Amino acid sequence: MATEPILDVSTIINTYLIPLGWKLAGAIALWIIGGWVINLIGNLSNKGMARQKVEPTLARYVEATLRVIMRIVLVIVILSVFGIETTSFAALLAAAGVAIGAAWSGLLANFAAGAFLIILRPFKVGDFISGGGVTGTVREIGLFATTIDQPDNVRTTIGNNKLFGDNIVNYTMNPSRRVDLTAQLAHSVDPQQAMSLIRARVQQIPNVLAEPAPDVEILEFNAAGTKLVVRPYCHNDHYWQVYFDTNKALAEVGAANNWPIPAPHQVLRQPA
Repeated sequence: MATEPILDVSTIINTYLIPLGWKLAGAIALWIIGGWVINLIGNLSNKGMARQKVEPTLARYVEATLRVIMRIVLVIVILSVFGIETTSFAALLAAAGVAIGAAWSGLLANFAAGAFLIILRPFKVGDFISGGGVTGTVREIGLFATTIDQPDNVRTTIGNNKLFGDNIVNYTMNPSRRVDLTAQLAHSVDPQQAMSLIRARVQQIPNVLAEPAPDVEILEFNAAGTKLVVRPYCHNDHYWQVYFDTNKALAEVGAANNWPIPAPHQVLRQPA
């Protein structure tokens, strides 16, 4: 009866462990070197697009996509080092992609929405927008989500599909933005004189645009007196500064001219 040959320790080491160790070392080296090359190519592509003055949003999107593709290629190369058939792996990856796509349809929808945001460009990095229930400054448009810093310095990440499917208000797109305020006058205050004084004072506020000129008009007459609408124009970056400074200006004009505090008045008439 024949017996199977027994492999000694040296044979196991020379036949299996040493080749496996070399393959593992090669895979680690490939991962490190490949990662360095990917970062180098990503940085070079980013600098090249910056020199060509490519829009920053598109540049970041292209760089992120390029890095993902190169990582996938690097993984395939490393698997080939271990003797795994890459063609079979590619087919397996395609099949897995279909399964993942069915399971993660929302993720793919975010990816597609991100592509449309880049192509249609309703906003770009640095714009102040409102969309998806969030208002703030766009910091990054990623492959699947957009990052926005809200005015209270809270960073929020929104899925691109939710953002793209909602109404998008871009406050930065136009060169100026209107500040809407009102000023209630008492009955004894001459509205024409008040409008002239307020208009002159508002025009002195820093960052208020001369064109279009500030609007100071009569909005309505009510029980307290005359209500004026005060509407200076400014760039969106200066909106809140102009908003608060205009309120201060209204208080200063009223105090300087001793305008009384408006209060509702009623006239009672008795029948003769």
